[in-house]
Amino acid sequence: MATTKGIDCANPLNTEKAKAMAAAGMKFVCRYLVPTSMAWKRLTRAEAEAITAAGMKVVSVFQRGSNDAAGGAANGKRDGAAAYQEAKTIGQPEGTVIYFAVDYDAQPKDFGALEAYLRGAVNEVPGYLVGVYGSYAVVEEMAKRGACQGFWQTYAWSKGQLSKSANLYQYKNGQTLAGHKVDLNDGLGNEGSWDTNPQQVDKPVSSLLDKEAAEKVIAVLGALYMACENPRIQDAAHFAANSLRDVIGLVRQ
Repeated sequence: MATTKGIDCANPLNTEKAKAMAAAGMKFVCRYLVPTSMAWKRLTRAEAEAITAAGMKVVSVFQRGSNDAAGGAANGKRDGAAAYQEAKTIGQPEGTVIYFAVDYDAQPKDFGALEAYLRGAVNEVPGYLVGVYGSYAVVEEMAKRGACQGFWQTYAWSKGQLSKSANLYQYKNGQTLAGHKVDLNDGLGNEGSWDTNPQQVDKPVSSLLDKEAAEKVIAVLGALYMACENPRIQDAAHFAANSLRDVIGLVRQ
């Protein structure tokens, strides 16, 4: 599998730091969409432009505390709305991913709340795809449940396992690169990254979908929902159908 190298960091990059990261071989930088009250680690348009000018991509992640996702749907709606406002403020293109952090050793008893959190966020970020950051177990379970569309796995709490669903893999924390504290990541494909240069932004998902074909798939998913008695399969079919409706401009059901 071909991989690309990247970093995530809490402290913003200036122009010189961005150039130094690119010179060190980094291809993307994971940075935080957070409210102005957390300005010390908040991604700004100017920083996104500096990252782009250095030849790298941006990966967006939203995080308040380490375990806000355990608060379920209410927290998901709150954080989704805040992430959407930030994404629009900095000009993140639609069709790209906003990851939401599960930054603790979540256990099976938490998975229902985590799923509800992510589904709550989905409803608040129209035009964007929702991803999750978390352990192997979190990524595996949220992928199985169809709770989101992007998966950023950390090595922490993962016991040496790497999910086949992972788009990003954070493999080492607390490093220093170009005098800046960073965590190291591999890009594994379909990361949902973006930049501020319009001609370099990947086409949004909506432009890649044939509307008629998508409507046929939605009809098939509807039939599956009606015929199946397994609640998880029904939820997954409903989520997938509404995700397709989002990207082709239909009203959710």
